[in-house]
Amino acid sequence: MVFLILYIYVWCNLGIIKCTIKFLVKKLIYYNTSLIAMSFNKICKDIKSLRIQGAENIAKAGIKALRIRNDSKAIRKLISQRPTEPALRNTIKFIKDDPKKLGKLALKHFKESNKIISKYGARLIKKNSTIFTHCHSSAVIKILKEAKKTKKFQVYNTETRPLYQGRTTAKDLLKLKIPVTHFIDSAGRIAIKDCQALFFGVDAITSDGKVVNKIGTEMFCEIAFKYDIPVYFCTNSWKFDPDTVRGFQERIEERPPKEIWPDAPRKLKIKNYAFEFIKPQLVTAIISELGVYKPQTFIQEVKKTYPWML
Repeated sequence: MVFLILYIYVWCNLGIIKCTIKFLVKKLIYYNTSLIAMSFNKICKDIKSLRIQGAENIAKAGIKALRIRNDSKAIRKLISQRPTEPALRNTIKFIKDDPKKLGKLALKHFKESNKIISKYGARLIKKNSTIFTHCHSSAVIKILKEAKKTKKFQVYNTETRPLYQGRTTAKDLLKLKIPVTHFIDSAGRIAIKDCQALFFGVDAITSDGKVVNKIGTEMFCEIAFKYDIPVYFCTNSWKFDPDTVRGFQERIEERPPKEIWPDAPRKLKIKNYAFEFIKPQLVTAIISELGVYKPQTFIQEVKKTYPWML
């Protein structure tokens, strides 16, 4: 009788322990799933809010996000955060079958490309020249950093309203001890006419040779064209948009009006385009890891080098 009671007691307690373990396991799975969702959603939020800026940085964040969640819904959500980001789309296309392994290859591609682009771009900067740039481009900063090793020059840059990314550029250049003069956007003509070259980043390149970059860039290119000043666009070739080969149009992101005027009068219509198209006729050359090419030649080289992109 004593053994029976002891058996029943142990059996009941084991049952309680088993139930407790199951409950804790479920809770742990739920907690980990929630953490994964939070990490993925935070990356998406940071891309959307511009906490993560620059096409390459966004692409790298995409690699990290896809390592957390890799399914069709996650991919759609990632891509939707910034519509004018083919570098992100191309990176996702490249790594989606194995984000861990292929993600390493993608990161290696960006790292090696940056070194090549920096050297190509630095060779185009003349001693004692003045360089104009707009917004913030990590590719342009790296070129200027490389050029500083052997040459003296100065930089004119714009504040880039409404989010003032040009201030980031100015700070980066000051850290590198490169002389920089900061202009309001509308003083671009005054700045450009005294420059020897313009260097810009790139957000996208279409199949007809148009470059997509920060709003205001084409206006600066037109000014440079008038004064016969060369214009260089600096980019990793993964910013080519293969969708435009199939007739799709590159979308130009339009951001919230409140970025321009938080307490604007009611019924006032505000257009806040983030980017614009630059005609290929205004582009002296595109500097990429593939070489220094005119837009159409650049596109041919991309198709030949990265057939998986198409």
